[in-house]
Amino acid sequence: MSCRDENKNSFSEFSSFSDFLERKWINFKTRGKNFFKNMKNLRFFSFISSCIETIQVKVFKKGTLKNHILIKYLLKDLFLYFLVSFLFFFMIFFVNQILLDVEKLLAKSAPFKDVMRIMVYSLPFIVAQSAPFATLVGFLMSLGGMMSSNEILIFRASGFSFLRILVPVASLGLIISIGSFFVNDYLLPLGHMKYNKLMREIMNSTPSIELESNSVKKIDKSHVVIGDVDGSSVSDIILFDSDKDSDRIIVAGDSKLTGAKQEGVLMQLDMNDAIVVSIDKENRKNFDVMNSEKTILNIFDTAVLGTSSRSAREMTTYDLTKALNEMKEEYKSDPSLKTRVNLWTMEFHKKFALPFGSIFFAFLAFSIAFLFGKHNGQTLGLFLGLIICVIYWAMQIMGQLFVQKVGANAFWCIWVPNFVIGFFGIIFLIKLLKK
Repeated sequence: MSCRDENKNSFSEFSSFSDFLERKWINFKTRGKNFFKNMKNLRFFSFISSCIETIQVKVFKKGTLKNHILIKYLLKDLFLYFLVSFLFFFMIFFVNQILLDVEKLLAKSAPFKDVMRIMVYSLPFIVAQSAPFATLVGFLMSLGGMMSSNEILIFRASGFSFLRILVPVASLGLIISIGSFFVNDYLLPLGHMKYNKLMREIMNSTPSIELESNSVKKIDKSHVVIGDVDGSSVSDIILFDSDKDSDRIIVAGDSKLTGAKQEGVLMQLDMNDAIVVSIDKENRKNFDVMNSEKTILNIFDTAVLGTSSRSAREMTTYDLTKALNEMKEEYKSDPSLKTRVNLWTMEFHKKFALPFGSIFFAFLAFSIAFLFGKHNGQTLGLFLGLIICVIYWAMQIMGQLFVQKVGANAFWCIWVPNFVIGFFGIIFLIKLLKK
């Protein structure tokens, strides 16, 4: 009943049935327009949202791994392995220093406090030697591990080329080189000066540290054959010495080594029943023989520790450059300085070659790790790194010997190891880019 009443009321509003249909048609058209209008608005907002999403993905990298996160991860991993390798090489060189100096000083009852200071003054040398080798081994293990675990695929999938990955690797190598150069150029000369000064004091107070039973010791240009040693006393001594005109042989019985009693003298050797034979170099048949109940032989500090003036190792790059320029001017009028100039030039190049070897090592480690580190990258990196370090060290020693003994060109002898490392780094990099 209610429905029929409502229908009657709805129809009663219109004069005829045609008016009713017209009104319904108008309502239908209005609703249709509103529907399509809403659909257009919906398409517009969908278009806007799609544009915003595109901008977020392409510009702000929404939903993708950002490049700086990958670079940060790479640098963090490289630096971590560098620190581990640095501690490894630091301990090797530190133990070697203990075996060379500290053990001998403690065995001869040198003051413990002074021995500890000797160790501290040796640290800059150990740090300067450890950093480049740690760069090679650490970078090889880090990059080799990434290669084996396919982490490098993440870099490659994120749009990183091999050359782009090389940039942070080389940058960290450069930072290590700069830090190593600071240690080599400033802290090492300072430590060397303190070391020599303290060693003079120790030898002056405990001269017996230079004595070892039944041994041959080289002091400057002289050679000393030492018999049995008991404290500072020696049973027999034979000394071979020479100058421009003659050769000398000194044979003595019981002798005693004491501290210096005058400035410039490091220690004094009191020899009993000494025989001195002096032989003329031009005519070996002419010789003199002298006997004495007591002979005093002064051993100057320059004969054991080098010249009392600053040596090349005790200078910074700036001071060494000035000294070299002055020496080269003197060399023009005095050709006999050629050997000294070459030796000082070698020390100048050593200040740069070893610290900046970190860059060459970083470059080589990058190429080797990505070429050969697919399987067991860390183990292979450690093994290859140690072998390359030994070869590099041997080439360094050989280069220095060529300069000192043969007088070869200091630049090439010191820099050739770095150039060899760089050459193989380029060869391996070209091979890597062709893969």
